[in-house]
Amino acid sequence: MSRRRRGRDVSGILIIDKPQGVTSNGVLQQVKRLYGAAKAGHTGSLDPLATGVLPLCFGEATKFSQLMLDSDKSYVAEGKLGVVTDSGDSDGQIVAERAVPADLARGRLEAVLAQFRGDIEQVPSMYSALKHKGRPLYEYAREGVEIERPARPVTIHALELIGFEADRFRIAVTCSKGTYIRSLVEDIGEALGCGAHVTALRRTRAAGFGLDRARGVAELEAMRERGESLDPLLVPVETALAEFPKLMLEEGQIVSILNGQPVKIAGHPPGWVRLYGGERFLGLGEQLPDGQVAPRRLVKQG
Repeated sequence: MSRRRRGRDVSGILIIDKPQGVTSNGVLQQVKRLYGAAKAGHTGSLDPLATGVLPLCFGEATKFSQLMLDSDKSYVAEGKLGVVTDSGDSDGQIVAERAVPADLARGRLEAVLAQFRGDIEQVPSMYSALKHKGRPLYEYAREGVEIERPARPVTIHALELIGFEADRFRIAVTCSKGTYIRSLVEDIGEALGCGAHVTALRRTRAAGFGLDRARGVAELEAMRERGESLDPLLVPVETALAEFPKLMLEEGQIVSILNGQPVKIAGHPPGWVRLYGGERFLGLGEQLPDGQVAPRRLVKQG
């Protein structure tokens, strides 16, 4: 006999404005309970120090969380020069203090930032969720064990200096997946010869969603207290997939796709496509070089 599923079927994406001082998983579990949802997941962790855009996926939307995780992201970060911590942020222990160059001016800082725009190599922080032999790096770091990490290619699409005063600076960053802002700030500090760490970090955009769409957990709790439904806050999963071409299927093609069979449809370059039957979103398919479209991630129809 199958085990009874706990929670209700809820599908869609909720954009949370994550508060400081809590883990992304802690926020996820809190919101999951508020919804009474059977299935939920997030699309990439934010450090406890960080705030801002955290898309949560419910139900069928969890099938697309990896694609959302792979999207570009934007941040505003504040760094403090002259102080290096073991974690790269102000939650860590100070491991070095160095003098900030007395003649440091905005122009020099701008010149250093220019070195980090475009395609760069970045060594991930030991205080990251990357895994080594099945364990996240931060577990090794807390035990005082240093793991050798190869540099990885990342892309800094935009890097703007938006504030600078004495030993502090603020930057706005848009970057590819896998970019660690703590590592970026540390590297900027090293390039200046004095080191640096992150004192504040706010994610302003992820998976195509900005802060204007984000809701606070306290707001959700207040709505529940008033007896209001939270479901209208969910956005359809296809909203996060708008970058992919839309493909309208005919009735026979719909049947084939839902049965897991590819269909012959030419005219699109190879890659992901959104599949629709009328106004009904069916899921994602892949346009193959031979002119066929194969189903890859389909949503439950009902």
